[in-house]
Amino acid sequence: MVNIQSVKADPANQLLSPRDTVLLLIDHQPQMFFGISNGDRGGIINATVGLAKAAKVFDVPVVLTTVASETFSGPLMPALADEFPGVQPIDRTTMNCWEDQRVVDAVKATGRPKIVMAGLWTEVCISLASLSATDQGYQVYVPTDACGGVSVEAHNNAVRRMTQQGIIPTTWLTTLLEWQRDWSRTETYEAVTDLVTQHAGAYGLGVTYARAMLGGHTES
Repeated sequence: MVNIQSVKADPANQLLSPRDTVLLLIDHQPQMFFGISNGDRGGIINATVGLAKAAKVFDVPVVLTTVASETFSGPLMPALADEFPGVQPIDRTTMNCWEDQRVVDAVKATGRPKIVMAGLWTEVCISLASLSATDQGYQVYVPTDACGGVSVEAHNNAVRRMTQQGIIPTTWLTTLLEWQRDWSRTETYEAVTDLVTQHAGAYGLGVTYARAMLGGHTES
């Protein structure tokens, strides 16, 4: 039953805030991209870079990881590395990054209780890490458009497996807008709408149109 007297204009605790979130980007590397067949790889790259830029807009801490970068998977994709010059990703041997103490320590050091987690492949590196973090009390959100699997079935099964354990599927754009949430937050307004025009497809084109025709002020 709803206690009508207690109802007020207040966001749900499960909504993401820039103040309670850390972004964990896992294994966006060439060899991992080669195996993806569940969706458009260019779209995954676009979503990943958009997500990384969103974190920078809101000063959300970012942890970068790679797996076997010098022996198998290759370096972090250039478009992502360019967003974090001078940052050396944590390179692992484990498929599950939550079994590498350095990764866990980096996430813990942020003091944030919610993890936005994206990477390759959905059914291995994302599923295993998100299940492990959730098991230890973290609330995990997975922008599925910044992830990819070796097949549609593998990707979808992984998402179903994660959601059964309370992990929340989302998208890079949903994450961006959830962090903004109020267009009166002028300190990030322009950066958010700029990012939308760069990476949000038709929505971004709509923002460009509105700026041209309506003098600049837009909203979703």
